[in-house]
Amino acid sequence: MLNNLFLPTKFLNLIKRKLKIIPLLDRWIFLELWPPLIFSIAAFTVVSLSVGVIFDLIRKIVEIGLPFSVAIQVLMLKLPSFIVISFPMAMLLSTLLAYGSLNENSEIKALKSIGITIYRIILPGLLLSFFMSYMTFIFNNNIVPIANKNAEIVLANSLGKSFANEEGEDIIFSKKGEIVDPYSNFKKKGVTHLFYARKFFKGQMFDVTVIDFSKLGFTQMLKAKKGVWNIDKNNWEFFEGDILTLIPDGSNSRTKFLSFLYPLGAELTNIAQLPKDANDMNLGEANTAVKLYQSSGNIKEARRMKVRIQEKFTLPIACSVFALIGCSFGVMQKQGGGRSQSFGLSIILILIYYILSFIFSSLGVKGIMNPFFAAWTPVFLSMLGGGFLLKQASK
Repeated sequence: MLNNLFLPTKFLNLIKRKLKIIPLLDRWIFLELWPPLIFSIAAFTVVSLSVGVIFDLIRKIVEIGLPFSVAIQVLMLKLPSFIVISFPMAMLLSTLLAYGSLNENSEIKALKSIGITIYRIILPGLLLSFFMSYMTFIFNNNIVPIANKNAEIVLANSLGKSFANEEGEDIIFSKKGEIVDPYSNFKKKGVTHLFYARKFFKGQMFDVTVIDFSKLGFTQMLKAKKGVWNIDKNNWEFFEGDILTLIPDGSNSRTKFLSFLYPLGAELTNIAQLPKDANDMNLGEANTAVKLYQSSGNIKEARRMKVRIQEKFTLPIACSVFALIGCSFGVMQKQGGGRSQSFGLSIILILIYYILSFIFSSLGVKGIMNPFFAAWTPVFLSMLGGGFLLKQASK
């Protein structure tokens, strides 16, 4: 029993012994970095939560009558997605504050006077940024998608909507392929089918409309109350509907049916189950989404998803890039600048980075730029800027 009481003391002593392995200079700078880092994460998270979630939840409480307890639950589930966004910004501000403070107190000058280089001085800041990059990736890929999905379920259930893992509303799907002239066998590429369903629930589509353009000059429209994927017959089966066929000579025909098999492709069910936002997917799900969009001919959505996949890597790397910039600016900061200068500079740099990210991301989605370069160009430019600043600081 007494031995158990001494366990915390033994554990603390073990930590102290392990910490002594870390050089004194690194321990000192780490201690300077941690307080502003925690403060920055908290500050940026609160600001982004207020803009992104809190005001919307307050509106739902007032206008719709959302229970306060549910609003708190949704807020807690949404929290990881805003914490992870704050990590790169927090690294920038914390390194600016910590190294700016060291510079303000002439401690950078003292370290340089005994032969310690700027590169060695900023090493602890960069090592901390590598750890934060790892945490950002883990949060963004493993925690955020699950938390966001659960937040949607809790909110939807509270607002009285039936919601399940396999449900969606307003499913829109376009399929591309060969459009054939039935008279001459002339073929061309284009949209062959447009699909709309009001609701998707547990593998079934409700209030379905399918428009078929696969035969040149002919337009066929199918409307049905319900549709399911028939595994045995490898086709879509629609129930209780009718088919309207418009013929080139201006005539038309209408046929009612109780059950009708239609060759539309199984990928429609998979697309209906995809989350609306790439932030609600992990890397595996996002790569699956790319394949589904490509197989259905939705090239724009496939490009958008490719850009978002790359952004799942650029967000963690931004922690290290921002730390490089923050460390370099911090050791260069003029005397008397203080915290206000660090705050102002960090806001300007963050705005520049995210404006660049938005511009290049849009170019990638539109197909003007390769998705990889669209996502990574702001990072490469920022890295070059950080390297230039570090070179100036080391002079």
